[in-house]
Amino acid sequence: MKKWVFSLVLFLSSISLFAQEDFKIICGPYLQKMGENEVTVLWITNREAVGWVEIAPDDSLHFYADTRPTYYQSINGRKAIGRLHCVHVSGLEPGTTYRYRVLSKEVTRHEDYFVQYGHATGSDVYLRTPYRFTTFDTRKDTIHCTVVNDIHGHNDIQKALLANVTAQKTDFVIFNGDMANHLSSETQIIEDFLQTATETFAAETPFFFARGNHETRGQLAYEFLDYFPSPTGETYYTFRDGPAFFLVLDGGEDKPDDDIEYHGLGDYDRYRDEEARWLKDVVASEAFQQAAFRVVIMHVSPVNDSWHGALETRRKFIPLLNGHRVDLMLCGHTHRFYYAPAGQDGCDFPLLINPTEHAVDLDISTQQLHLRLRDTTGKTVKTFSFDAKH
Repeated sequence: MKKWVFSLVLFLSSISLFAQEDFKIICGPYLQKMGENEVTVLWITNREAVGWVEIAPDDSLHFYADTRPTYYQSINGRKAIGRLHCVHVSGLEPGTTYRYRVLSKEVTRHEDYFVQYGHATGSDVYLRTPYRFTTFDTRKDTIHCTVVNDIHGHNDIQKALLANVTAQKTDFVIFNGDMANHLSSETQIIEDFLQTATETFAAETPFFFARGNHETRGQLAYEFLDYFPSPTGETYYTFRDGPAFFLVLDGGEDKPDDDIEYHGLGDYDRYRDEEARWLKDVVASEAFQQAAFRVVIMHVSPVNDSWHGALETRRKFIPLLNGHRVDLMLCGHTHRFYYAPAGQDGCDFPLLINPTEHAVDLDISTQQLHLRLRDTTGKTVKTFSFDAKH
């Protein structure tokens, strides 16, 4: 009997091993936190592994011509093990194009004093062209970027609006909130928008994420910054490329903190208070004031809305932005187009609410900001132009 049981266990184990899915990358890579001297590369594997990024100059030599500089995700000097790989690459040159690949080696056993590795996987640089990215450059005279919002898991809309985004034409993309209905699981994030983004553009063109009120919901909402890291470690932050300074704000939830829908977990009023204190220093900074253009990105609009979130952002943020030469604010949330010129609705800057089915293309030079609203067919819906405030 014991021999029979042992044989059965061995047989079932062999079936399980045979049926196990190959170790692989299930999403990514995608680029975050692009700057003049840095970028963060993320990807997800189906099992736990150690991951790293290799960087090569964009020259005529094959990627395999030499040993390439290697960057790991490490925590206090120890290489991280996990499924979500987040590798920060630093020491880069401004306005420079690099080639890169990502690799992961599966960790099949991890004990106190022993680690066993399995197979490795990574992006192909042999049969296909390596991925590329170009670092930001504040000395550039012009930039082009695209903003979308309120996709709510509709990948067909995202594909149509971002189909023409390429690293050669677009410096970056901005997701201005509510790309998903909620963040319930990693699988849901991938299926709702992230897989489409990585397959369409995000492996070579970075995107920045302004958290929407729907990204505050769901069991995985606490891990938002793990998947979409920011320069400040908060969901509000700034970045600069070419002549434009971008200020990304987080309007939080749209209803009062004690609303039954938040089940006693809402604390957004206090978070907006902290954000306002940070914002006061940003708008007074030399970097903000010296940029040719200053663009504010926030999902929840502070105007044309009387819900709690809108009233909070209007009361806490608008007085800090007024008087500091803001050139444009872009919002979403209401799913309806709305435009308020400077001086209307209590704002001394123009404000545009973009609907779900439109993308906002921004072409910014040292002298002018040109804005084009484009629908899913590529047709221009509206255009606006703003001159620099000298």
